[in-house]
Amino acid sequence: MSQKRLFRQNHPILAGFLLLAGIVFIFFGGITFFVIKLTHRTSTDIFISRPGIGIIELKGVITRSEQTISDLIKFKNNNDIKAIVVRIDSPGGAVGASQEIFRELRRVDKVKPVVASMGSVAASGGYYSAIGAEKIVASPGTLTGSMGVILKFANLEEIFNKIGYKSETIKSGKYKDMGSPGRSLTPEERVMLQALLDNVHSQFIRDIAESRNISEEEVRKIADGRIFSGEQAHDLGLVDQLGNFTDAVLLAADLGGLHERDPYLIYPERNEFNVLKFIGGKKGEALLNSLIKPEPVLAYQWPEK
Repeated sequence: MSQKRLFRQNHPILAGFLLLAGIVFIFFGGITFFVIKLTHRTSTDIFISRPGIGIIELKGVITRSEQTISDLIKFKNNNDIKAIVVRIDSPGGAVGASQEIFRELRRVDKVKPVVASMGSVAASGGYYSAIGAEKIVASPGTLTGSMGVILKFANLEEIFNKIGYKSETIKSGKYKDMGSPGRSLTPEERVMLQALLDNVHSQFIRDIAESRNISEEEVRKIADGRIFSGEQAHDLGLVDQLGNFTDAVLLAADLGGLHERDPYLIYPERNEFNVLKFIGGKKGEALLNSLIKPEPVLAYQWPEK
């Protein structure tokens, strides 16, 4: 006689309880799975397949581009997604990362329409990223522009002298310690760094001119780090349309051939589900964020006024 059959004969109540517990677990597990699917519409939803608009969010200081580029590529290859809206709320960030996002937006836009939707702030690297889209939508009060490049070094030389701190530097090249906090920049180093920033600035101007169909001469007149409202940017040709996120979605739907008043929105798949966020909503998410605090990341931002 098998061990399972012997167990059921000797412990009928316990065996029945375990069977019932298993059924309940499977039932509620299935319910939970369906609820998650219904409340998290993503590009990989196996239960719902319908044409829609892909939504990608670009928020905070731009330090990396990998996740945004990955989302763009997935949306480009998803036949259900007819157009893409990139929601930008960023004061800027690293030049390289902003340029990579800009390039990928241009590449994807050749396959399906891409619309940039500016939130409260889309300046410097945030605007650089946006110009890769076919159309740019901003609110009248959006802060944008800041088309410039900035590089800062801390000079602690006087503080070091007061506390008697000295550092010894061994280097293989005369410029290897350029920007060291223990000394001032030499005139030669200043000229070199200024040439570097001017070159990057010219790249920014060139890409704006090409993307917005404005002459480089005209762009250079306003690309001095100043900030514009969305309305001012629209008057200068830096923005195509004034409106909010919904206006950007409707524009993308029209460009993608989805003439709907309420287009279906598809967000990237994220494996971030947890009990606190599911049960507590935003309060649970806030609690989770208070328990897990990421380390701050330094990056270039728009220049101080």
